Amino acid sequence: MRVIQRFSALAAMDGDGVNISRVSDFEQLRFDPFLMIDEIKSNDEQDFIGGFPPHPHRGVETFTYIRKGGFEHRDQMGNVKPIRAGDVQWMSTGRGVVHSEMPLADANDGLHGFQIWLNMPAKDKMRPPIYQDSTQCIKPQQSNEHGATLTALAGHWGFNHSLEFIDGPIQGLAGEGAIAELTLNEHGYGTLNLERYHTAFVYIYQGEIHYVDEQGLRETSGEGQLLLLDAVELCHFQAEACGAGLLIFAGNPINELIVQMGPFVMNTQAEIDQAVRDYQQGLFGQIE
Repeated sequence: MRVIQRFSALAAMDGDGVNISRVSDFEQLRFDPFLMIDEIKSNDEQDFIGGFPPHPHRGVETFTYIRKGGFEHRDQMGNVKPIRAGDVQWMSTGRGVVHSEMPLADANDGLHGFQIWLNMPAKDKMRPPIYQDSTQCIKPQQSNEHGATLTALAGHWGFNHSLEFIDGPIQGLAGEGAIAELTLNEHGYGTLNLERYHTAFVYIYQGEIHYVDEQGLRETSGEGQLLLLDAVELCHFQAEACGAGLLIFAGNPINELIVQMGPFVMNTQAEIDQAVRDYQQGLFGQIE
């Protein structure tokens, strides 16, 4: 596989003092339609106990995947859901959502999860919000004989030249976005064909993978690194001795300039200013 660029997650803090690792690009939009990947990974509840009290969003889609522990989600649409290990959740916030995400009281073994942001096309930014989750779904998987297992989280996926495709429990992400998890055992490997997409990248949350760069040199990347890929090239993922866990992202660029301020992602500064006024005037609603 051809790696175009490599990024490293940076330590950040959000919500009520939640420690996260973040890769984002709101300016050059190199991950378009994706904007940001936040990872929470800690066995110390002090890193996440404050959670994310009520806050707004407009013009952005949020996709949450929990691997360990969980959050309780509440929003002004009346959704109250525990999102636990193995669950995914998607909000296409459109003209406005107010929600909170607070650690579950019975999730006392630490927390490991991700929140991914996607841009929305300008034509959809003021539509009514949409909420979906996978709490009642079984996420489809495909495994091969080489120690690799692909779990579809969103979108449409094929694995290892299989003629059978699997669909994630969430469909309809902006930019035809698709998200999957790939786990590799010791020296495991698997192959994905992503040529139908213009954007493809992988985020490594565990272990290491190796690949050959454009100069023919062998490179290794590990936890907290994001590899932007050439989607035209066949993507071959090979783990080292410690195995690996990856999130794989694919989609098609929206190709629109954006303006971002905190939880709002719009196309002009005037639209950002309007979002702030609307929220301050209570037009987003409130959590009951």
